[in-house]
Amino acid sequence: MTETTEIVLTIGAILLLLILSAFFSGSETALTAASRARMHQAARQGNKHADMVLSLIAQRDRLIGAILLGNNLVNILASALATSLLLRLVGETGVVYATLLMTMLVLIFAEVLPKTYAIAQSEKMALFVAPTIRMVIIVFSPVVTAVQFIVRMTLRTFGIEISHEITTELHEEELRGVIELHEGEDPEIQQERSMLRSILELDDVEVGEIMTHRRNVVMLDVQKDVGENVDAALESPFTRLPVYQDEADNIVGVLHAKSLLREVRARNGNVEDLDLAAVASDPWFIPDSTSLLDQLEAFKKRREHFAVVVDEYGTFMGIVTLEDILEEIVGDIDDETDVSMPGVRPQPDGSYIIDGTVTLRDLNRDLDWELPDDDASTIAGLVLHEARMIPEPGQSFVFHGLRFDILRRQRNQITALKVTPMADEDEQDQTTNPSDETTPSRAAE
Repeated sequence: MTETTEIVLTIGAILLLLILSAFFSGSETALTAASRARMHQAARQGNKHADMVLSLIAQRDRLIGAILLGNNLVNILASALATSLLLRLVGETGVVYATLLMTMLVLIFAEVLPKTYAIAQSEKMALFVAPTIRMVIIVFSPVVTAVQFIVRMTLRTFGIEISHEITTELHEEELRGVIELHEGEDPEIQQERSMLRSILELDDVEVGEIMTHRRNVVMLDVQKDVGENVDAALESPFTRLPVYQDEADNIVGVLHAKSLLREVRARNGNVEDLDLAAVASDPWFIPDSTSLLDQLEAFKKRREHFAVVVDEYGTFMGIVTLEDILEEIVGDIDDETDVSMPGVRPQPDGSYIIDGTVTLRDLNRDLDWELPDDDASTIAGLVLHEARMIPEPGQSFVFHGLRFDILRRQRNQITALKVTPMADEDEQDQTTNPSDETTPSRAAE
């Protein structure tokens, strides 16, 4: 074999090794950047290569180990051949030339170029390289296993334990991140993002936070005149009404308007001897700590739409319906019988007049605020929690980037307040009352 032939073969071998290096580099980027969600969907549709990609991603430590082993092997071999060739051609300075030349070739053609393409076409390339990479993992498996053992033992000596288990919480956080990336000015996109957020939060919200409080529940007393109760039921915009005896905490049934009308018709309008408790169905009591997700499943299982909420002492707290839970996902659902009680009235100056009973979840969802709802469920409850006092009308508080002006109070309940978004420079202000006497808010302390 002539010297010229040897040089040509060496150059050809170097080029082949650079192509293999580019393949390993691009495969690593493509397989780690490929969307698991899209691969999962493609696998469900029968794409075997997508199923292979998911299998490779599931054993990511072995995947990375095999690719890095192959990549380093071909890069070192290519550099060694280039150094040997240039030493033969130009002498001792060939080491310097080989280092510069291989650095440039590897960087441009074996790293940046394939990885740039892999990022742009991650799913397409991942599906293409998956069968080959699987064979590489099988071939390099003994060496990769030994390397992983050495790495784990080395890290363990420093007190570091490596776990590849992906918990449900991590999956949920990843999903939340994807939802937040679904952004845009289109109202439809904002609505979709809001609905997806709400679905994920169903397991974190208790029915006590969204129920209709007992103060606002229309109820029927079986000890009252029957005709009066029938008129009250027919005038009510609601189809299901709790029925109590003696006191509101003693709920004996839930009256459905259709059942009542059926009885009224059967008696030809004579309701003097009508027993509402007998017509009403048995009440379904649930604790106020039940999560919305569990309650939604319970509604579906029992084929019920209405539940009575009680606290740990059995005291009647309010009612929750299937519609209440659905509204947590899709927003308010109004029909022709709903009473118009928006509770939030925007003002020309950018502020809002808000009823004290409006929930923090509704405000956060509709106004894109970030008010904490861990310690209070309504806007009035948040002010009481933050102020650590029962404020008087006219007092103001500043916290969470908003200014809260108390407008009305009924006994110990805040019934109306004005909320104004604050500029960053104004958030350090202290709360004041009409006489300009300063009362520091918790945010300003």
